[in-house]
Amino acid sequence: MNKTLFRTNFKFKNQLSKYTGKVRELYKLDNGKLIMISTDKISAFDFILPKGIPYKGQILNQIATRMMSLTSDIVPNWILDSPDPNVSVGLNCDPFKIEMVIRGYLAGHAAREYKKGKRLLCGVKLPNGLSENDKLPYPIITPATKADHGHDEDISEEDIINKSIISESDYEILKNYTLKLFERGTKLALNQNLILVDTKYEFGRTADGKIILIDEVHTPDSSRYFYKDGYEKRQKDNIPQKQLSKEFVREWLISNNFQGLRGQTIPHISDEYANLVSERYIELYERIMGEPFIKEDINNIEYRIKKNLSSYL
Repeated sequence: MNKTLFRTNFKFKNQLSKYTGKVRELYKLDNGKLIMISTDKISAFDFILPKGIPYKGQILNQIATRMMSLTSDIVPNWILDSPDPNVSVGLNCDPFKIEMVIRGYLAGHAAREYKKGKRLLCGVKLPNGLSENDKLPYPIITPATKADHGHDEDISEEDIINKSIISESDYEILKNYTLKLFERGTKLALNQNLILVDTKYEFGRTADGKIILIDEVHTPDSSRYFYKDGYEKRQKDNIPQKQLSKEFVREWLISNNFQGLRGQTIPHISDEYANLVSERYIELYERIMGEPFIKEDINNIEYRIKKNLSSYL
């Protein structure tokens, strides 16, 4: 049986509002705090797949809280506590409507665009002669608009500033934070014999005007990792890299004729495949964190969360 958390419907005493994202649910409280619940939903090509993945929410939340702690000396972040394996509580803020995507290698979306002949990605010029998964000459920032519904879209730094989505001074701060976070993430990955290929960071502004890091950091949903061992040989032999990310889900969908395009239907996801994805996420956790994954009780996740939050709040 597929025991997963797909949605919640809590009514907290001091709750102001609830927002349901692709994977996370956000409860805004009247004391300036935010409760973020990581569900077991999985999205690909900006579509939520119809079946949850066991333990996925726990994995994402626990990686994100650890990585927030390991980067807090670079940029302040929103997290105050994690009273449940699927839950983080932190500061509410106004999010910037841009995802700061940074890439150290030509992979994923960037590689697909490159194969189409594009050499300009979000205003950044890419050199000719690259192969998929090659290391880029230096990390590049390729921002994306953050859509509440539908597809995120590539956007250039110039357009972000010209359209007044973010001021030039604020964008410089986000860019500086992004480069430093990626450098730290790269070192943390290398400590686990992994390569941080690309990732995204999201930022917000608190009520007192401080820019902070929000959402998730260096998780398999927001990042792509390669195994360091054998990377050079696989590139030389022109074979796919062994990677830790949810790209394998995208590849499975593509092989089943789904890329989120008009007229396409999401393929059936069996319990067997959902459990296979769960096993891959557990592998991701253990490789990224360098420790065994401890499975929490998933017989009634919503009740467990309610109990832990009631004690906390």
